[in-house]
Amino acid sequence: MAYGPPPQSSFPGGETHRLPLVLRAPFQARTWREFGYALLNLPVGIAGFVWTVTMLAVSAGLLVTFVGLPLLVLSLLGCRAIGRMERARARSLLWLEVDEPGPVRTKGKGFLARVGAQLGSGVNWRHAVYTLVHFPWSIVTFSVAVTVMSYGWGLLTYPLWQWVFPTYTDQPGLQIWGNDSGTRGWWLHTPADLALCVVVGALLVLASPWVIRGMAHVDRLLVHGLLGPSRLDDRVTELEADRGAVVDTASADLRRIERDLHDGAQARLVALAMDLGLAKEKLLEDPAAGAVMVEEAHGEVKIALQELRDLARGIHPAILTDRGLGPALSAVAARCTVPVAVTVDLPARPVPAIEGIAYFTVSELLQNVSKHSGASRATVDVWQVEDRLMVTVTDNGRGGAGLDAGSGLAGLAERLDSVDGILAVDSPAGGPTRIAAELPWRA
Repeated sequence: MAYGPPPQSSFPGGETHRLPLVLRAPFQARTWREFGYALLNLPVGIAGFVWTVTMLAVSAGLLVTFVGLPLLVLSLLGCRAIGRMERARARSLLWLEVDEPGPVRTKGKGFLARVGAQLGSGVNWRHAVYTLVHFPWSIVTFSVAVTVMSYGWGLLTYPLWQWVFPTYTDQPGLQIWGNDSGTRGWWLHTPADLALCVVVGALLVLASPWVIRGMAHVDRLLVHGLLGPSRLDDRVTELEADRGAVVDTASADLRRIERDLHDGAQARLVALAMDLGLAKEKLLEDPAAGAVMVEEAHGEVKIALQELRDLARGIHPAILTDRGLGPALSAVAARCTVPVAVTVDLPARPVPAIEGIAYFTVSELLQNVSKHSGASRATVDVWQVEDRLMVTVTDNGRGGAGLDAGSGLAGLAERLDSVDGILAVDSPAGGPTRIAAELPWRA
């Protein structure tokens, strides 16, 4: 669990701190922020515990009436509000970023559907559990934090305020033990006593930041585990984002196909129809010239057919469907402008969707090698590791590739992410470049 921003040196030129951390910790802002969090734990814990116990008890007692269920929902909504406040408190004092849980999804319409959705929400009940668990923990954190800080700093500075006792009381110093009459006991007033207080106080002061940080870590676990979104909510959010990426990708592919048809094969076929019309008229006047025009039209037909084949290959190549990933990638490598060695080691063929994504991933990466890398050779390796399909494309080009926003690799990474895939780029300046894609294996 990450804590706060990365540490920065307070010395110019990147020097490290001259004092060790154990001596700096008592004076760091983090220690005092977390100490303040521990102090606030008690009043917040009492308020949350009283709200939850009272409202749940009252609503449980009224469940036999119509008021019970709405009151129970109100108690859960109050717990959600307490959780929202606790996330804000953890964000400001513990530097813990916890996402807001998603809204409760209501299935159906009407009052009873909304009430049922609130009562069936696991997030609501986890917030209620937090208020119940946090109360006893807040007593511990408040008591321990106040004890170690007050005793530590009090004993460390005791020689500075020891004079209060002989001046305003009839005691020479702070009484550790003894009877009420003051006839016998131990009072801290001699130089040895003062030195002992300073030593014990210093040890407590040095230990207090680590005690407080340990308790703050438990607080982070409670907030993150009980007040954050559930794994299901995270997965739903991820799937919604992936669905948007898939829709955008499909829309972009459709626009590309339409543009290729309009600017390529369609325009060429229109020109072909015009040429054939002119050749038909020319055959009556000059058969030789007409034959030449028909021959030119025949060449245009071949070019148009090739463009349609290329377009069909860009949608889903027939060789991939008929023969699998290995031959299909070898065909792609043969069209690359640099020599490419292809190695495919798969025990079986993955499902068509994964196979197609792997194919187009390699195809796009090899296009980048041809256009931008300046490489003299490249390699493609495909293999299976447990339930993952691994693809790597390596070249000895100039390097410098990255997943910058708006780049082709960033778009490719989004496509892989839509199927729970990963794209990793290792491309230092000067090369070589190694791009690895990882896809789920489904055969």
